[in-house]
Amino acid sequence: MGRLFGTDGVRGTINKELTIELAQKLGQAIGTFFGKGSTILIGRDARAGGDMYTRAVESGLLSAGVKVYEGGFAPTPALQYAVKTLGYDAGVIITASHNPAEYNGIKVIDKDGVEISRDKENEIEDIYFSGKFYSEDWRALTYDVKKEDRVIDNYVKGILSHVDVEKIRKKNFKVLIDGANSVGSITSPIVARELGCKIYGINTNLDPLFPARTPEPTFDSLKDTAEIAKELKVDLGVAHDGDADRAIFIDSQGRVQWGDRSGALLSYWASTKESGFPRRIFTAVSSSVLVQDYLKKYNIEVVWTKVGSVDIAHKLMEEKGIAGFEENGGFIFPLHQYVRDGAMSFALMLEMLASENISSAELFDTLPKYYTVKTKVYINKNTDVEKIYETVKSTYSQGNIITIDGVKIITPDYWFLVRKSGTEPIIRIMVEAKDKEKAKNLANELVKLVGSLV
Repeated sequence: MGRLFGTDGVRGTINKELTIELAQKLGQAIGTFFGKGSTILIGRDARAGGDMYTRAVESGLLSAGVKVYEGGFAPTPALQYAVKTLGYDAGVIITASHNPAEYNGIKVIDKDGVEISRDKENEIEDIYFSGKFYSEDWRALTYDVKKEDRVIDNYVKGILSHVDVEKIRKKNFKVLIDGANSVGSITSPIVARELGCKIYGINTNLDPLFPARTPEPTFDSLKDTAEIAKELKVDLGVAHDGDADRAIFIDSQGRVQWGDRSGALLSYWASTKESGFPRRIFTAVSSSVLVQDYLKKYNIEVVWTKVGSVDIAHKLMEEKGIAGFEENGGFIFPLHQYVRDGAMSFALMLEMLASENISSAELFDTLPKYYTVKTKVYINKNTDVEKIYETVKSTYSQGNIITIDGVKIITPDYWFLVRKSGTEPIIRIMVEAKDKEKAKNLANELVKLVGSLV
């Protein structure tokens, strides 16, 4: 028996691994888990097959006696916020987040708006594989799917309640929003408008083929966006992934700033808010050591976790802290909600700029300087991942070795992480060094080493 849930939900290529039968059966398992009469809100991003999977999951939920409400197109965090604040028992989001265009997926949200825990994922999987679904009596199957039209407005109001709107408005910021041809194009422009910004948009039409760039905002995929940001002389650029729970920023010099850099800044800013939380943040082993370098001067502890927003969110909820984030641009601000939220991150960054009264380039230049290389090696089902990890550890035995998730090795001059993706058949390789050539050469060495073992 295999696993359905990966790092963040169930994902697969459309009409291949992720079939209609799987989606419907998973809907039945989710409905059985949450129980007859429970209320579940469902939404989707702009991906191909989104309507198809929505209907399939809805039919499975209805079969199990669930009351289903449809939120339509919405960022993942907007739907999560609606589940939490509008009183739903659970939520389902049809999205594959940052994955390539041929992928789609199904993510399950608990009543607090956070992705369900690993234990609950296992329970739903047990129901799915056993086929022990609750099947509602036909006399009770008179309930039709209802529309929920408050999702977007409710979400925008929630974001604005956490920032000083008037202070930001007085700055008349000029911003560029890259919506990745998906649902971030719906909400981030509204937030920016409410904050008095002059708005430029790129890739803000909904297109399931993602014609302009891949759904994942990376240094490579944002080259054109960064050039446009520089040409327009904007104060800040923001680029989302397919479901807009991430925000990658472009500064006023047109430089793409990676998520652990913005996460370090936003963590400091979160620490200035009255929360009563301990002065610590949670971030995955994939984040840079610059996070520790920067935050220690503000007496903020850094706790390393496994990669995956689910693990970070639940750690943050259980142990409490001022923020959590991933290096991919996912930032969690617990005063708003315990999930990654691209538009919330965008609003917080604008507030920080307005308060610090410096340009975004100057703000990012306050961080320690490292050179970053991110790459990957494709693997197959026969690849011995543990052998890869052991070989990496024995080859690079110097430094501090962390094995919470994959292999991370930290030395005074560089650090790297070699880790199997939870969503794609790849080994991710992340390298940072104080010397640019060292970073490139080390990344090439690791690609060659890992590739020889695939």
